[in-house]
Amino acid sequence: MCGIAGIVNLRGQPVRGLARALSVMGDLLNHRGPDNADQWVSESGDVGLVHRRLSIIDLSDSGNQPMFGVSGDVIVHNGEVYNYRELQQSLAAHWPFTSNSDTETILAAYDRHGAACVDHLRGMFAFAIWDGQRLFCARDRFGIKPFYYATVGDLFMFASEAKALVPFLGAVETDAGAFAEYATFQYTIGEATLFKGVNRLLPAYTLTVEAGHIETRRYWDVVYEIDYEHQHGFFQERLRELLDDSVNIHLRSDVPVGAYLSGGIDSSLIAALASRCDPANSLAFHGKFTCHSGYDESTFARAAAEHAGKNYLEVDINAVDFLDEIEKVIYQLDYPVAGPGSFPQYMVSRLASQHVKVVLGGQGGDEVFGGYARYLLAYFEQCIRAAIDGTYKEGNFVVTAESIIPNLGVLQEYIPLIRMFWRDGLFGRLDDRYFRLIDRSADVGDEFDWSLLDVDRVRESYGAVFNNIRNVRHESYFDSMTHFDFKCLLPALLHVEDRMSMAHGLESRVPMLDHPLIEFLATVPADVKFQGGKMKHLLKQTYSDVIPEQIVNRRDKMGFPVPLSEWFADDLRDFVNDLFRSKAASSRPYINAKAILAGLDSAEKFSRKLWGLVSLELWHRTYHDQASRFAALLDETA
Repeated sequence: MCGIAGIVNLRGQPVRGLARALSVMGDLLNHRGPDNADQWVSESGDVGLVHRRLSIIDLSDSGNQPMFGVSGDVIVHNGEVYNYRELQQSLAAHWPFTSNSDTETILAAYDRHGAACVDHLRGMFAFAIWDGQRLFCARDRFGIKPFYYATVGDLFMFASEAKALVPFLGAVETDAGAFAEYATFQYTIGEATLFKGVNRLLPAYTLTVEAGHIETRRYWDVVYEIDYEHQHGFFQERLRELLDDSVNIHLRSDVPVGAYLSGGIDSSLIAALASRCDPANSLAFHGKFTCHSGYDESTFARAAAEHAGKNYLEVDINAVDFLDEIEKVIYQLDYPVAGPGSFPQYMVSRLASQHVKVVLGGQGGDEVFGGYARYLLAYFEQCIRAAIDGTYKEGNFVVTAESIIPNLGVLQEYIPLIRMFWRDGLFGRLDDRYFRLIDRSADVGDEFDWSLLDVDRVRESYGAVFNNIRNVRHESYFDSMTHFDFKCLLPALLHVEDRMSMAHGLESRVPMLDHPLIEFLATVPADVKFQGGKMKHLLKQTYSDVIPEQIVNRRDKMGFPVPLSEWFADDLRDFVNDLFRSKAASSRPYINAKAILAGLDSAEKFSRKLWGLVSLELWHRTYHDQASRFAALLDETA
């Protein structure tokens, strides 16, 4: 796990001040890799790469980067290639390995297979290779590791975090299209970021810069080819094989490994499996809120730790912590994304970093196994409709009214969502109905100037993913919902996972996201994964002997809830008022600070409305208002 960045002159000309520019980029990424720092500039001065290392595999100097190949190729790499041992064996006849680093296996694979090297990599990665003629870059299949890029004049530049590109932008502007997506979902779904001019390389894509031309290409995708021949037992057995193997390979490390524990199924399972594979994996970390009732999940996290034989460490988080750390959180995020879970994630990661360098988590389980309550609500509506018009047998409804009713207790904490979902009627097209479930703009009115935002384009982008029959080839509402979240929501959550851990020089690994496992799950029928409307049914049934019963049977898991509504109404009320009463806040593009102040008391419990608005204002303060400070970093006298 590291920080990478680089610059290429698209015209092949020497770049003035290149070494200084690389140093600035590296300094802005230093938190990602405090163990070693180095950079490389080509003899002609038109290409430069910089690296900040967090030493995890092969702790010797031979693992330092930029790393050079026998043919003169040079690489900077962020992440872990977990099958590096197998790659070393398969490539040994063609490559004289001089280290035990996983990074060197990428160089060897590129030398042997060219751009197809990515097909041989199993893990989380973002890397760039300069081979003397072209810059070849790639990002892992799920977007676990970040990769941002921008073109400024004749310069193509990339970095692990957008903040390392900000000094080159001059004035910081907001991208209108990305803002419209954020206003709708609280995350973006395309290449654009909230920074105008800064794009992200999408998951499972490569990027090539050659002869002044920039080209991106998708190298992997998930396709739902459903296996109707096998029975439930087969899928359980295969799931055990693949997930057990994923956890085992994710434990490859030359430093100690710990685990996050949220009190939910996914992290509890990963922690337990990790302990089975490696008893030395003995530390578990949890963040709790005891200042208000309904937010403390530590009882379940502690039970999971005890069940897995873990030494349990926790941090109690309060409003003072929020005031002290929130600006650091927004800075590390680069730009607002997803919900308030980034704040407690930051706090827990800080705790974990004091004890280990690597930590395992359960990210991805909700999207691939069906863990969101909105899936249940969507199917409940479909059951009502099917019962009325007698269409149970038409399409893949997965559940019946009789089977779903006993599971509806899970929706007890989602009454506000249900009210919103049915406020403007029932039924309708499946894509329109799911859009209503994930559309967070329904909670925001005058706070945004919607006349300046292209919401129709957002709907088109959403529909292109949700209705993509190349991916979801058979009619299944469940597969369409989970596929959209896998493609669009999950990268946003992984953004949080990466930034909040790397803010403290901590590597976070996610064994639920292993491509052999994901490819298998795409073959499992929806009624096996979501039988009777039971969330994560396949996962629970398969590992009922591993996950503590009290966690399997939980009906109140919320996903790292934060008592923001209580804090903003009491402890943090002055903070929020002062934030939006400033002169700067009154002049933000697309945002109406007066309307925000007028609606402070309208947010429901667990609402993300205020979180999204506060995050936006803090982002503007951190990056827009400080753009000149970032640009000044390039001054030789700074």
